[in-house]
Amino acid sequence: MQMPSKRARIIGGAAVLAAIGVTAVGAVAVAAPDANAQKPGAAPAAQAEAQNVVATDHLTVHAAVKAAQAALDAAEKADQHVSVSVVDRNGNTVVTLRGDGAGPQSYKAAEEKAFTSVSWNAPTSALVKRLEQAPTLKDIPGTLFLAGGAPVQAKGAPIAGIGVAGAPSGDLDEQFAQAGVAALGK
Repeated sequence: MQMPSKRARIIGGAAVLAAIGVTAVGAVAVAAPDANAQKPGAAPAAQAEAQNVVATDHLTVHAAVKAAQAALDAAEKADQHVSVSVVDRNGNTVVTLRGDGAGPQSYKAAEEKAFTSVSWNAPTSALVKRLEQAPTLKDIPGTLFLAGGAPVQAKGAPIAGIGVAGAPSGDLDEQFAQAGVAALGK
């Protein structure tokens, strides 16, 4: 038996793949619910979809950088060497700036203060007081209950957190974090 030419094998293989693709698309189309179909008394498709989706506000990268830079500028004006971190609503780091001369521990501490403030929608100085009633709060991974974190809010809900670490006191760290919030006009 003679072997088909390379061209014939390529064309044959392409035809098989095309047939598999058409079959797969057809199977998916058959299995997928019709988005336009409605059951009697059911909400319209768009309304049903909206019930399954949550929309949240987030800072833009530009706004996060602006806030971080404002906090760092406030610290530099006070001759303090700090790190500043801005996290989004979900606690993910958007930007971290390590100021000249900031200690090596300040980078991680700033991120954890920012995470803590957005998680509880409160300045971390206020959360330190909550530890008296609930000392196990400090055991939650990624949190740091020291002054220096401030939430950024929109319509009363947290959309970001700003954390500052490295100044000789948490009160100074938090003052610089609040300068970052103020730079956003919130």
